[in-house]
Amino acid sequence: MVTDHRSQSCCLLSTGNESRHERVNVRSDNLGGRIRTVSCMDFTALHQALGREPALITDDMLDEAVACDVEEADGLDWKSELPEEKDLARSDVVKDIAAMANSGGGLIVFGVTETQGGATGRMDVGEVTESYERTLRRVAVSGIQPPVFGLGVRRLGEEPKRALAVVVPESVDGPHLVYRGEYFGAPVRNHADTEWMKERQIEAAYRARFEDRQAADRALAAMYDEIAAGHTSAERAWMLGVVRPRLPRVGHKRMTRDEARAVFGEAHRIAPGYADTKGRHPIESVDVHNPRPGLRRWVAPTTTTERPTSAWKAAGAAVHDDGSVTLAAAVGAAPSRDGNGHEPAWLVHSDRAERFVADLMALLRASSNHCGVGEFELRIGIEWSGEQSLSIQTTDQFGFPFPEASIPLARYTPVMATVRTDVDNDGFKGQIWNLATDVVNQGGIEYLKTLRPPQ
Repeated sequence: MVTDHRSQSCCLLSTGNESRHERVNVRSDNLGGRIRTVSCMDFTALHQALGREPALITDDMLDEAVACDVEEADGLDWKSELPEEKDLARSDVVKDIAAMANSGGGLIVFGVTETQGGATGRMDVGEVTESYERTLRRVAVSGIQPPVFGLGVRRLGEEPKRALAVVVPESVDGPHLVYRGEYFGAPVRNHADTEWMKERQIEAAYRARFEDRQAADRALAAMYDEIAAGHTSAERAWMLGVVRPRLPRVGHKRMTRDEARAVFGEAHRIAPGYADTKGRHPIESVDVHNPRPGLRRWVAPTTTTERPTSAWKAAGAAVHDDGSVTLAAAVGAAPSRDGNGHEPAWLVHSDRAERFVADLMALLRASSNHCGVGEFELRIGIEWSGEQSLSIQTTDQFGFPFPEASIPLARYTPVMATVRTDVDNDGFKGQIWNLATDVVNQGGIEYLKTLRPPQ
């Protein structure tokens, strides 16, 4: 009876895969390899084999895989033993991670025995320490070029059947190369085996990388142009920022109003920790409590009016279902520092530019905490279409305007960068510092005024 029950269960799970694949929109040309992250959850080849919805991998999933004799695939590799920490850099783990990254992402499970590719039992891999986990992530960065970031490391089970699951994300940086002395190669999965790419495969992988990069650049530019079209840069300079996941999320669910409200609220809360609170933050000028629905996004409109006394602080933000975020803020025609009227429409205070960068990154941090994605493409620009040259101005050590440091700009060149959110707070602040430095350097400004240098 036990055997019949297991066989019937596996059969039912298998026949349910096709419809489940459609629900999460996993491409059918590589069902064994695709990894998607949905709201901080995994969706791997093991989930597909068991007919599971997106969720973090659990220990009972390994037991079920053994019961159903789940076979290895392009995106699933069973391994009985875990290498010693001191041997990780020289072990096949490096090659296996690179192969999964080159094959659309995948899952490596340590602590499951296999016979002819099918899961047959559980083994205890021992205690996995924080040090081991850090070393595993480090060899994926230092032992592979380009590095593989964003490993999902899941410690599962208890003695005597402790296991370690390593989720390798899909990558747009292929081919990932593994070096052994003076030689290198690009590993790739071929069902249950790991092989080395041939010359034509490597050529095709590089071509795919360049095409993906061009497509991503076009998509980012289109997002930027969309929000630029909604703001009149002839009346005052506007600062615009768009951020888009480098690897588009597929199968994501629509964000609810409450979820959007939580993202905007979190950004509002953490932004002051990135830049000082002596001046107004753009995020303070958007309605974070009442976002409006947009096309696959939620929009937080400005809380200001069109009157000259308040139009200078207008702003707008949006969070998209796919993890993208946008921010726009008026930065020209700000109140004069001496309290008499307003500055020219073409003059941008450097501290306002810094706060804009801080708020955009705070919005990204909050959104990524919800969406669970870690690498993004970013574009920040200043739009001004008046006749006067754009100018970014700072102050001296006594707080007086210092126009001598400024370089008049006929046109501001957008700052573009790749940023990561799966880093600690100091690492994230370091990225904000670098972005803000790029933003103001273009106008001739050397030093930041509101941000602290990274430690």
